[in-house]
Amino acid sequence: MNHQLQRLQPGLHFVATPIGTARDITLRALDVLASADVIAAEDTRSMRRLLEIHGVPLGDRPLISYHDHSGPKGREKLLALLADGKSVAYASEAGTPLIADPGFHLSKDAQDAGHSVTSAPGPSAIITALTLAGLPTDAFFFAGFLPNAKGARRSALEALKDVPGTLVFYESPKRTGEMLRDAARVLGGARQAVVCRELTKKFEEVRRGTLESLAAGIDGPLKGEIVVLIDRSGGEEIAEGDLEDELRKALAHMSVRDAADSVAKAFGVNKRKIYQMALKLSAET
Repeated sequence: MNHQLQRLQPGLHFVATPIGTARDITLRALDVLASADVIAAEDTRSMRRLLEIHGVPLGDRPLISYHDHSGPKGREKLLALLADGKSVAYASEAGTPLIADPGFHLSKDAQDAGHSVTSAPGPSAIITALTLAGLPTDAFFFAGFLPNAKGARRSALEALKDVPGTLVFYESPKRTGEMLRDAARVLGGARQAVVCRELTKKFEEVRRGTLESLAAGIDGPLKGEIVVLIDRSGGEEIAEGDLEDELRKALAHMSVRDAADSVAKAFGVNKRKIYQMALKLSAET
């Protein structure tokens, strides 16, 4: 932090913080934390440690706690600072604020009051898990935490059964096995899934398999932060002749790549397989 920092403009500045490895923070995030008039954090102890690790002096600047239980009074305090023309940096304990973390009401109220709201993007367990899972990433749905109660959890899974994209969940390490068993029952045990544990940390682990096999491999509580990803439904088996017919129609006005992407997405089938089929059909014409 030995370069000259520009004064941060007044307003609310969300800052993404590492989900594990402290060095994953961005240079821009460090700049914002170093130059903000006020720092607010979901966990002030974690924020102090992060500042110390990266040599960012807090000095006499306020470090204010703001989390899900702060309520309207906590927001009013931060909104008053914004109204006084202060720059306020806000960070959740790990990852990106608002993404299964506090910050939504603060963001909305600040914008409604006419204050500038910006974001210094960075680490996210969702994106990291999607990168590692090996499941389709062209479309995905983040469902957060499923309900604790078995009946409510199964109902929530049923509602997600036909979502045309990879499903992404956060889950308690104590409840992961139970969640996978319910998912296997509702979504089908043969559906492909991935369990990511302790992402970016020393004991990072990625388990891949069917919902049934993954559930069978967890016989007790896990340790650490968990992200569960489940492949989209394969749908009904589609005849190869039907796929070829659709590809021919698409190839009449699209490139091979665009035609393959369009048909694969429409039928929820493997994009690589459709691309090879499109290449073959294109060569025949």
